[in-house]
Amino acid sequence: MSLVRPNHGGNLAWAAALAGCRPQEILDFSASINPLGPPPSVLDAIAQHLGDIQAYPDPNAVELRQQLSLFHQVPMDWVMVGNGAAELLTWACRSLSEMVQVHLLTPAFGDYWRALKAFDAEVCSHSVMALAHPGDLTALHSLALDLMPAGLLLNNPHNPTGQFFPKVEVLKLASRFSRIVIDEAFMDFLPDADRHSMIPEIANYPHVVVLRSLTKFYSIPGLRLGYAIGHPEMLQKWQAWRDPWSVNALAISAGVAALQDKAFQAQTYGWLAEAIVQMRSGLTQLPGLEVIPGAVNFVLVRCDQSVMQLQAYLLKQHKILIRDCISFEGLGDRYFRVAVRTVDENRQLLSALADAY
Repeated sequence: MSLVRPNHGGNLAWAAALAGCRPQEILDFSASINPLGPPPSVLDAIAQHLGDIQAYPDPNAVELRQQLSLFHQVPMDWVMVGNGAAELLTWACRSLSEMVQVHLLTPAFGDYWRALKAFDAEVCSHSVMALAHPGDLTALHSLALDLMPAGLLLNNPHNPTGQFFPKVEVLKLASRFSRIVIDEAFMDFLPDADRHSMIPEIANYPHVVVLRSLTKFYSIPGLRLGYAIGHPEMLQKWQAWRDPWSVNALAISAGVAALQDKAFQAQTYGWLAEAIVQMRSGLTQLPGLEVIPGAVNFVLVRCDQSVMQLQAYLLKQHKILIRDCISFEGLGDRYFRVAVRTVDENRQLLSALADAY
């Protein structure tokens, strides 16, 4: 098997080949997925709807869009579901590429570059690491945009740093850019997400679209399920670009069940409140590591040795996978990102890192 280094986290086949074990034996800290899921309600829904695969799925995913409409208190025609947020990101970047310039905070999720380059967008990047303080967007507020239509692709909370940008800062940008896509893939890991999200404001900003993921919070990345919320005219344009039947029948059923599972949502917030403090505190106490301030279920860390060597050591000696940041512009071989997992699993990682140092 080829050991070509992956550009994304969660590649357990690659990790297992390097560690010399089965993929199921890898403790994965490279993908920021809720370790408590999938919820039993979601697994039950999938089991109950296995027969649905004998027919084409609803091309309009009406049942899921109705549930999302209730969940976010927006009209159903303001909701579009996709084969993961990544599929919707493709159409978002096609839309953004119609602007003279597209502004992007870096380091950035690799699929942003993929999708923007696919449509020959003119990208202007701005380093998050150079911001005056975490969450500060002054650099974007002061851009000279008066003479051109400019777009903005904003990740909030930001991946891979975990920085959170307050809504008041984002609202200032809404009056500056001609078209804005806000990727809120990790927003639902904030217990007060509704207060921080741009979704409640979306009716006032027809040029803004918010992207969300259901796969991370509910631990169903293999099903591929995400959604966009924005003005119907914008979403209708995206719909005309895409393939039919983008969301499969089992994903639709899983999404409906997940959104109704209030107990699982509360359980997740209870787990994260303790586990994130444990992870950040434990990493801070290890020599040679610098923890970057963040707000969500993953932590970016700068270390004083090669991450590629550290990653290989953790895999071979402990069967633990961390996310190297080689593919993130401006980071490289001195940064790694780790997901926050259960308290016991976090303890295993911290112990393995202590051995490495």
